[in-house]
Amino acid sequence: MSSIKDRQRAAARARLEKEMAERATAARKRRQRQAIIGSALAVVVIAGAAVWIVAALGNDDDKKSTDASAPPPGTVSCSWIPEDGSTGSKVKDVGTPPANAPNTGTATLTMDTNLGAITAAVDLSKAPCTGEAFTFLAGKKFWDNTKCHRLTTAGIKVLQCGDPSATGKGWRESDGSGGPSFRYAEENLPTNAKPAYPKGTIAMAKTSAPSSTGSQYFIVYEDTDLPPDYTVLGKITKGLDIVETVAKAGSDNANGEGDGHPKKEITIKTLTMAKG
Repeated sequence: MSSIKDRQRAAARARLEKEMAERATAARKRRQRQAIIGSALAVVVIAGAAVWIVAALGNDDDKKSTDASAPPPGTVSCSWIPEDGSTGSKVKDVGTPPANAPNTGTATLTMDTNLGAITAAVDLSKAPCTGEAFTFLAGKKFWDNTKCHRLTTAGIKVLQCGDPSATGKGWRESDGSGGPSFRYAEENLPTNAKPAYPKGTIAMAKTSAPSSTGSQYFIVYEDTDLPPDYTVLGKITKGLDIVETVAKAGSDNANGEGDGHPKKEITIKTLTMAKG
């Protein structure tokens, strides 16, 4: 009888040991799976962190690169195109203006002429690159002792100035092709204005080609409806009566009826730009 009970206890113990062994094996396999999953998650997290760091650094580099190339606050970038005279113009080499130009505030342009002072107000927010070109050229005394070389009295009512070759003896032989060693794009075009160039406007002369603005400009002494292709630099605030006096004297018709050199000579002794 005891032997039967012993055998039953032994069998029960064996079953228990087997169950415990199976549970231990299952637990071990579960821990292994968890360890593998944990390792994989760690790899994913590390990889994700690495990608984020690289992206963040890249974005930071991009931002730094963008910040480095962007103009300082309150300025715009201006593109100055070299002009070497190959187009037939008479180039006066003065270098090029700074790459960035103020696009806020105003400036006062003053022409001290043999007939009196002519001043104009320039809005730098509308024509920043043209304003910078004028400031630069004025600092180089580019226009000092030059003559306004063209007057038109038929249809187009303007006095044109700014050719550095229109100086001294023989200035009447100037064909109005003189300019600086750079040119630039047009801006502040009066596309919706009627007339496009009202009396008192000071605007930039150019050829028929785009981005051909240089140093020459014209003063409108009567409303003139030209194509809106010419940069409006500003508005005459004083001395327009001087231009009107020159216009009344007429032109020599050197370029045709009502178009030539002004009979009443007007010389720009100095031209300055004062900001603010």
